Amino acid sequence: MVVTRKALLGVSAAAAMASAVALGVGGTAAAVGSPVGAPVGRNIAPEADVSHHGHVSLWGTGLGIWLRSENRGPADLAGVTVRLRVSVPLAGRQKLPQECLRADRATVLCRTGALHADGYEQPRLALELQLAGRPAEVVVRIDTVWNGGAADRNAKNSEHEVLALATGDDYVF
Repeated sequence: MVVTRKALLGVSAAAAMASAVALGVGGTAAAVGSPVGAPVGRNIAPEADVSHHGHVSLWGTGLGIWLRSENRGPADLAGVTVRLRVSVPLAGRQKLPQECLRADRATVLCRTGALHADGYEQPRLALELQLAGRPAEVVVRIDTVWNGGAADRNAKNSEHEVLALATGDDYVF
């Protein structure tokens, strides 16, 4: 097959025309190749309902955080990033699970792994953080930083603020 310059220009013109049609009048983008019945001009994000549950315990210089993230669907998620912020600075060295990394002086980010839409058999996370001092209390803030772009109409059930006293007791969220 021989492709001539004229044929190539014809393909380019057809592609340009298709782009112009996809942009429509006024230059707003339409969802080319979207499912039938999908709203034109909008990206369709999967919908999920991520929540975090667990408990926090403070003793001496140690802070334990046990966390289970769930997804009540309707879409499965490849993973979620959970942010754990502590009201006091963490000690210089931390032994963190492989799924976690330290973001700053008082913040740890952890990935959950896949979260299935049924909410069952979700991965659990356990951290034992070392604090820079021996506080009488700490506030731990837990929230979702990233969920793969899914829409979550009930995002409040993945945001918690827990006050833990240095008693070694479990404070549930």
